[in-house]
Formats: sequence, structure tokens, C-alpha cells
Amino acid sequence: MTHMVEKMAIEFSITESHVLPGVKIITPSVFEESRGSIWTSYGTDSLGSLLPRGLSFKHDKFSHSNTNVLRGIHGDHKSWKLVSCIHGQIKQVVVDMKVSSKTYLKWESFDLGTQNRSMILIPPGMGNAFYVSSSSALYHYKLAYSGDYIDADEQFTVSWNDPRINIKWPTNDPILSERDARL
Repeated sequence: MTHMVEKMAIEFSITESHVLPGVKIITPSVFEESRGSIWTSYGTDSLGSLLPRGLSFKHDKFSHSNTNVLRGIHGDHKSWKLVSCIHGQIKQVVVDMKVSSKTYLKWESFDLGTQNRSMILIPPGMGNAFYVSSSSALYHYKLAYSGDYIDADEQFTVSWNDPRINIKWPTNDPILSERDARL
């Protein structure tokens, strides 16, 4: 019996946001064939150098959400996040929340999901939010930080519809967490 071994390159296209300095759009090479597709979501050799020297990813988180759910705008001033949508379709939004930044309160959105395997690297001081436009979505966070993890009670939270930011969301009536609805 003869087996064919196909070599799949672990390659990433990395581009910088034209709106928010430090935000990177990372698109993996995707191998498609009759059974489906396969891609690499992270490689230390390829993507580890995007983090500041001495910093590495410490843990991963997943979030499953239903249609019309909006999560965020959340963040902190020490965590790097590599985010992607594993299944479904989302509108990913990144907002510059660094008061001293030239791009303070500017935002950029990205369509991520099954049709677009891109990942977004979000530096500290940027707010992270996403809206689920498919029936459900599986969201992946890869986190890098110094010291202990900053949990929700230590993060900044900004209202999803803050008029200073004026994000163009696909809905005016999303499903929100209690934390986000209080704002």
C-alpha cells in the first residue's frame, strides 16, 4: 500500500493595521482539499517575535456565543491578545483606549470566521469587542502578559455604543452581558 504525504507549509501573512498602530492582521495559509481544510493558528517561530522581548503567550480561552451577542468593549494595559473566530462569523472591533495616543478612541473592524481565518493581534491599551452575525460563533483568545492575569474586575470596560467612539454595529439591540448592559 502506498501513502501520499502532502507537505503543508506553516506560513502566515502579517500586515499592520492602517488605522491602529501595533494592531496586526495575521492570515495563515489554509490547506483545502476534499475532506475539508487545515491550518496552523500559532507557531512560536513565526508569531512569537511579534510580542515584546521576554513575553510569551501564557494561556488560551474560548468563548461560545449565539447570534446577536455583542461582547465588549473590554481590555487592560498589559495584556496582548491574539484573537480569532474558529467557527461562525463575527465582526471583530478593536478600539484604541490609550488616552495619550494619537489614535485615541479610533476603531477598526474585521470580519472573522469560517470564511476568513485571519487572526488579530491586539496590543495592551486597546479595547476588544465582537458581534456574532452567524447562528453561533466560537471565539479564541491567546493571551500574553507579565505577572498575574488581569480578570474582569481589573479591566476597563467601555459601553458598546459609546457616542465618542461611534462604532457602526450591525444592530442597535444586541444581547449583552450584565457587565456590558450596566454601562
